[in-house]
Amino acid sequence: MKIEQIYTGCLAQGAYYIESNGEVAIIDPLRETQQYVDKANRENAKIKYIFETHFHADFVSGHVDLAKKTGAIIVYGPGAETNYDIHCAKDEEKFKLGNITIKVLHTPGHTLESSTYLLIDKSGKDYAIFSGDTLFLGDVGRPDLAIKSDLTKEDLAGMLYDSLRNKIMPLADDVIVYPAHGAGSACGKNLSKETIGILGDEKKTNYALRADMTKAEFIEEVLDGIAPPPQYFAKNAMMNKSGYDTFETVLKKGDNALTPEAFEHLANEGNALVLDVRHEKDFIKGHIPNSIFIGIHGGFAPWVGALITDLKQPILLVAPEGKAKETVTRLSRVGYDNTLGYLEGGIEAWVASGRDIETLDSISVNTFKNVFKDKSIHVLDVRKDGEYKSEHLDGNSVQHFALDYINDNMNKIDVRKTYYIHCAGGYRSVIAASILKARGFKNLIDVAGGFGAMKKTDLPTTEFVCPSTL
Repeated sequence: MKIEQIYTGCLAQGAYYIESNGEVAIIDPLRETQQYVDKANRENAKIKYIFETHFHADFVSGHVDLAKKTGAIIVYGPGAETNYDIHCAKDEEKFKLGNITIKVLHTPGHTLESSTYLLIDKSGKDYAIFSGDTLFLGDVGRPDLAIKSDLTKEDLAGMLYDSLRNKIMPLADDVIVYPAHGAGSACGKNLSKETIGILGDEKKTNYALRADMTKAEFIEEVLDGIAPPPQYFAKNAMMNKSGYDTFETVLKKGDNALTPEAFEHLANEGNALVLDVRHEKDFIKGHIPNSIFIGIHGGFAPWVGALITDLKQPILLVAPEGKAKETVTRLSRVGYDNTLGYLEGGIEAWVASGRDIETLDSISVNTFKNVFKDKSIHVLDVRKDGEYKSEHLDGNSVQHFALDYINDNMNKIDVRKTYYIHCAGGYRSVIAASILKARGFKNLIDVAGGFGAMKKTDLPTTEFVCPSTL
């Protein structure tokens, strides 16, 4: 028996390759599936099953493509309905894979069809669970993502409580836990940085598995502090439910070198968004007018999903040399399949063709220290709500809204004023500045190094103090 976790940091997502006696199962595959086919071929094995733990919302799974390539059966848990052929499993149904058995444990709560897959080894021992978004390390899945359901998030949270206590917690402490996500995923609140764990440890340390926890307490704690889901979640879930274009088709269209002339024509006439994925320092130095920055070196795909509201939006890329194919691939992982091509030769070719570029003002924290003495300036903090509440600059000039929700908050700032924008380190502030700049805000100054650099100075900050209780 062989189990391999194939972890993708940008999505904080774990897919799984399971092999026994020449037969393979893939759990929650990524959009680009050839890697699984190639691996099975190298092992002289055949992919027999594709197990989906649920309709994923944070990425587009590769299950449909992989089934077409291999003839493998797509398995979902009870109640799943799709526009393509699947095996809709019954609760506790068993599937033979070589010398091992995979048993379906229906664990609704994150979504209605959510299921955990219990791997039983050749000796008949419960060996591991592939828990999807039902159980993470340190957390559980958010119960507010069901597609077209009349159930409330409180209803789903109650189901999750029952699923954990009736299906997961009775399993032996030495069962290995292979979750679908780790730290950085928006599918939970406070996931561990670890990506593989032991069930006994989770029973001891995971707040949601406390033995004395009532259902009412569970519902309250699980729902407390959940931010609204990113706008692309429901759209990705529908793609996973309905099907999509093949990855190879998407890649062929997007990995297309364009001259500056062709690039400009598509930008002007094709209603295409120019997406600059270079490093923020390069974007600051020079970029195509009205382009948006989201650097591929950061949490690229989730930020695209949070900020570009139309999955069908035509996209043109300004990418580092040799990174266009990777960028198209990562866009497709979250359902952005309409990339039209990339600027051949990069920004240098654009400049060489005589076309205009723009720059973004950026200052050091030391320079900002002097500016901040002027109480009339305007500072915009675009970190997440939790980061801001934990600690932020002290002053009436400081305004905050999270980058995640910038499209909903532009009416809260004045296009006539100058804003000094910062995040924690400099990546998100440049994203925010690029979006505002493209929307007509011209008086924007990025504070390089962000709040991390500010904390190393004597700039005044305010920390959140938890109210004491008597």
